[in-house]
Amino acid sequence: MRLTIIGVLAILAAASPALARDWSATEIVKPYAISGSIGIDLYRSIGERGPATSSGSRAIAHTTWDLKWRRDYRPQPDGSCKLAAAKPFLTIAYTLPKASSKLPGAVAGHWTTFIDGIAAHEKVHGEMIRDMVDEVIATTVGLTVPDDRQCRKIRKQIETPLIAARDAYRARSRDFDRLEMSEGGNVHRLILGLVNGQ
Repeated sequence: MRLTIIGVLAILAAASPALARDWSATEIVKPYAISGSIGIDLYRSIGERGPATSSGSRAIAHTTWDLKWRRDYRPQPDGSCKLAAAKPFLTIAYTLPKASSKLPGAVAGHWTTFIDGIAAHEKVHGEMIRDMVDEVIATTVGLTVPDDRQCRKIRKQIETPLIAARDAYRARSRDFDRLEMSEGGNVHRLILGLVNGQ
C-alpha cells in the first residue's frame, strides 16, 4: 500500500498523546466560488479568486486560526505567582474553493479527488495548529515567577514560550507546504490530476 504524506501524518496523529486533549477546537469552512466546466478553467479560476498570500500571489486554499485563552493565575504564599491552568478557545478556519455550478461527468470526479485532497492537506495544517496550542499549554502551565504577588511579571514571562511555539508551527507549516507543493509532491499531483483529467 502506498502512503501519501497526509496518510503518514494521519497515522502519526492517531497514535499521538494529543488524543488525550481536554480541550477542542471549532472548525469552520469558508468557501470561495470558482467557475469553469473543465479542469484547466477551474484551476485558472482558483488563480484569479483564491485567497491572497503575503507575497501578493493567490493560494488554492488557506488555513487560519483565532486563539484566545482563559488563564488561572494564582498568587502563592511565598509571594510568587503560578499559572495553574490555561484553557484555549481555538477556532480554525479553512478557506477552500467551491465550484459554483454542477460539473459534467468525468470533470466532477476529478474535481472531487482534487478538493478532497486539498481539504486533507489543510486539515494537516489544522492539526499542526492544535499541536502548537498543546505546546503552549505544556510549556506555560505550572510556570512560577518569584516576587510577583500581583501576577504581573508572569504575564510577560509566558510570552517567550508562546512566541517559540508559534515560530515552530510556522516553520513546520512551511516545510510541509514545500514538500507537498514540490514537483511530484501531493498537491502538485492533485493539480496535474485536475488540469490533465487524470
